Amino acid sequence: MAYLGDPIDAQLAAVAGSDPALFAELRGAFLDSARRQVDLMRRSRCDGNWSMAGLRLKGLAASFHAQGLMRLVEQALAGAPGDPAVLRKIAMWLDDFSAGAQDPAPADPAPISPDQA
Repeated sequence: MAYLGDPIDAQLAAVAGSDPALFAELRGAFLDSARRQVDLMRRSRCDGNWSMAGLRLKGLAASFHAQGLMRLVEQALAGAPGDPAVLRKIAMWLDDFSAGAQDPAPADPAPISPDQA
């Protein structure tokens, strides 16, 4: 899946305009929703639940142009359901974003296949 877009904070700023309170609220809503999906992934007991939560998280990341998070979720969906290593990477991305990073790059991004370019 090729995806081009502005970084997440640029998208939020386009929606919030010059209202810093709205910007913070939208950023917080994104984080809450993302963390909820990561929790569902962590608690999933079957491949279907893992995939469903992962696809929701990927869709959320895509709607906010969070390319780093999208790459990590793609890595999670391509790997084994419940993989704790990729869940830690996603949690670290969310922590970095929460701390103020615009779109933190994954620690070791998933390779992009020719059909994704």
